[in-house]
Amino acid sequence: MTETTVEELFNQGLERYKAGEDVATLLPLFQQVCDRTPKVASSWICLSWLYLIDRKPSLAFKAAKTAVKLSPEDPQARINLAIAMLETSQTGVREHIEAAQNWLMLVKDLKPEIVENFEDGKRRRPDWAQLERVRKWVFEENS
Repeated sequence: MTETTVEELFNQGLERYKAGEDVATLLPLFQQVCDRTPKVASSWICLSWLYLIDRKPSLAFKAAKTAVKLSPEDPQARINLAIAMLETSQTGVREHIEAAQNWLMLVKDLKPEIVENFEDGKRRRPDWAQLERVRKWVFEENS
């Protein structure tokens, strides 16, 4: 029997997430993926997002900070970090909002995915005030 590769684990986790599985059951899988590939930003971005949805902002902050360090040009990493910073009452959010805005202006193909992520967040956590706050900043501040 062959061992599941990290890429297969990651893809399985994404499919399970898209199918609506509870994030609490997915957190260990994505933590395992991050442990096995600590230099892959996409894994950390997903882990931070799951922590945010699961109302664990301190853990989300740590994961998002790692994601931004590995991939400072990724707007989703910046958005996750900004939300986690707001939820943990930290300063310095504007830098990450502006970076996300800049990357979304430069790489317009990313916008639909980011919009869908905001919508997904609202579906999974309807009362998520900080998500809505960041969404408004990212998309409406410089319109």
